Amino acid sequence: MPAVRFAALLGLVFFSGASALVYQVLWQRLLSITFGVTVFATSTVLAAFMGGLTLGSLLAPRLVRRGGRPLATFAAAEILIAVSALVTPLALEGAERLYQGAQILAPDSFGVLTAARLAGSFLVLLVPTMLMGMTLPLLCASTLVRGSHFGTRLGLVYGINTAGGVLGVLATGFLLIGAIGMRQTFLLAAALNLSVGLLAFALSTREDGRVEAAAPAPTARSKAPPRVQRLVLVVMGVSGAAALALEVVWYRILVQFVTATSYAFTAMLAAVLAGIALGGVLAARILDTPRDGLRWLAALQLATAIAVVASFTLFARNFEGGAQVTAPIDASLAIVFPAALLMGLAFPIALRLFTGDAHAESPAGAARRVGTLYAVNTLGAIAGSLTGGFLLCPALGSRLSLITGATAFALTGIALAAATASRRAWAVAGLAAGVFVAAARLVPDPTQAAFAKRYAEDPTELWREEGVQTVVSVRSSRSVRTMYLDGLHQASDRREMVRLHRAIGHLGMVLHPEPKQVLVVGLGGGATPGAISRHPGALITVVELSESVRRGARFFAHVNYDLLEHPRVRLRVDDGRGYLRFTRDRFDLITADIVQPDHAGAGLLYSVEYFRLVKRALAEGGHVVQWLGHRPETQYKLIMRTFLEVFPNATLWYDGNVLVGSEDAADVDPEIARRVFADPRLRAAASEAGLGSIPMLRSWRTAGPKAMAAFVGAGPVLTDDRPLMEFFRSLPAGEPMVDVAALRGGE
Repeated sequence: MPAVRFAALLGLVFFSGASALVYQVLWQRLLSITFGVTVFATSTVLAAFMGGLTLGSLLAPRLVRRGGRPLATFAAAEILIAVSALVTPLALEGAERLYQGAQILAPDSFGVLTAARLAGSFLVLLVPTMLMGMTLPLLCASTLVRGSHFGTRLGLVYGINTAGGVLGVLATGFLLIGAIGMRQTFLLAAALNLSVGLLAFALSTREDGRVEAAAPAPTARSKAPPRVQRLVLVVMGVSGAAALALEVVWYRILVQFVTATSYAFTAMLAAVLAGIALGGVLAARILDTPRDGLRWLAALQLATAIAVVASFTLFARNFEGGAQVTAPIDASLAIVFPAALLMGLAFPIALRLFTGDAHAESPAGAARRVGTLYAVNTLGAIAGSLTGGFLLCPALGSRLSLITGATAFALTGIALAAATASRRAWAVAGLAAGVFVAAARLVPDPTQAAFAKRYAEDPTELWREEGVQTVVSVRSSRSVRTMYLDGLHQASDRREMVRLHRAIGHLGMVLHPEPKQVLVVGLGGGATPGAISRHPGALITVVELSESVRRGARFFAHVNYDLLEHPRVRLRVDDGRGYLRFTRDRFDLITADIVQPDHAGAGLLYSVEYFRLVKRALAEGGHVVQWLGHRPETQYKLIMRTFLEVFPNATLWYDGNVLVGSEDAADVDPEIARRVFADPRLRAAASEAGLGSIPMLRSWRTAGPKAMAAFVGAGPVLTDDRPLMEFFRSLPAGEPMVDVAALRGGE
């Protein structure tokens, strides 16, 4: 019967892990709507999430000490997670008001805004994440886990819980958000927590409070002296920091080889969790036999260091050799999984070394030891996530950051080998260190390795910067210069591309009677705001997410009219949507750089909520110019229908590529157009965009609002809750490109 009850417990642990990772994905996206998609905001949210887990793991022993049944307390925690997750939207309103106050008080203060993000994130996440942090220590204090096979059960609980996390990440990122939306996914996760809690409570009534007698053989050699336990604690703190720093680096590397969609991050996180899960299950077999845990842990740390550098080197060499790995799951498994597997093996062994004969202690003692190690590992993870994004990648670049993270594992392995006081262990450690150094020297530059095959047409790198926000590279062929962001084409000086960007800029300026204040969301190569800058009198605000993009734009001064040196242009490095949410300025014209809606985070710039923010920021009589582009029919109609939801009098221009929103249906005003074309300098600039005359401007108008509404018909719109363009796997596949012939000339 104990074995049956333990198997039932593992089932509950699996679904508990699944729901926890569903929440993590949802919270990260939900809070990015309020705080922006900058790396500062993302890291702050992650720090708050990890901080809650740390507090929970430290508080769990206090609950056990007060005499409650650990499994019953675990059941209560799961039920309370469901309740607290469902009130997340209410807490988010408070976080938004807090952040709005900080924006008003100090809109340009990095310190004040960071503090507000952290406080707001804690307001939303503290209770549910603290409850999540309690679950592992509580489970380890249960009599179903403590007993003669404590180490084995510890590894299984850890591995199965993480395996549930794999399901949660994949289901949320690949299916649920696109299929049913974030709100319904929240309800599904809460129902899962509630079910786990009720079943766990039923299981707890059958705990008899007795602990199986310890079998001496498996435990005698796993009990570590206090000095070794302290060393293990330090090692797990360093490992937690290195692991999370490597997650940041791995994602930076991954998107150089595959398209930077939301699915790429989901695949990378799932690969990490899958490796850890399998490692935890395998560790259960190791812990069930009489082995020297300290030597095992030392070997695993050294092996992890080698795996980190060797896995990427092998992947890059295969890619350069012609293996076109474009699926994010395949690439993630090749780069990430081997090291994650070894990390998953190491953590339960470290737990076993640190807890010693915890099963022979009181339940509170077992919970305290497990909770302490888990807390130290999580605190290290907080430091690693911040260090990886803010310090390592910008200062060292992806290659050296990868080697640095691996080196942390190598050094901890050497320290553990030294603690064994064994010449054999020292010899093995020395050999492994030599292999690691040799492997590290062979690690290629990720961007160069990716671009050599992915963008062979642009062989010469003119400039690159791995900034805090993104990796920006400017490359050239003999005749074309191109900017890439995280491996994605962002801008170029190709004639057709420059003409499109300039057309977007000029169109709004010749339709509005007197545009004085203009907002451009996104800089790119600067051709769109550059075209606007040719019109006299307009003050232009450009909001760009990445400081590195600003520096890269100087390589396109020949097509953006040296925009960044223009006296009427103000550049603000910020999240564009966040700026619109909190700005008090009003603009006569709002437009944006060309942003592909299926890229990671881009869905927030195509939702009905975003367009409402744009409308609110328009001055009376203002215009918004939105690139639409030709795309498959369902996607084309989704964007157009969403735009019409906010701007019902919108018009379609430039052969169906550009939407113009205004209070009244925008049309050509000959008087405004004559004034523009009467200026020789302006006429010359507009001619470079193919707009040299009033008849040409008239020919650009493709359709009016009635024809557009009839074309899109009734149907769904893009929302923050269900960002279908970004999670495009929920849309029909293989559709032909839209045919706009039926729209031309319609009113």
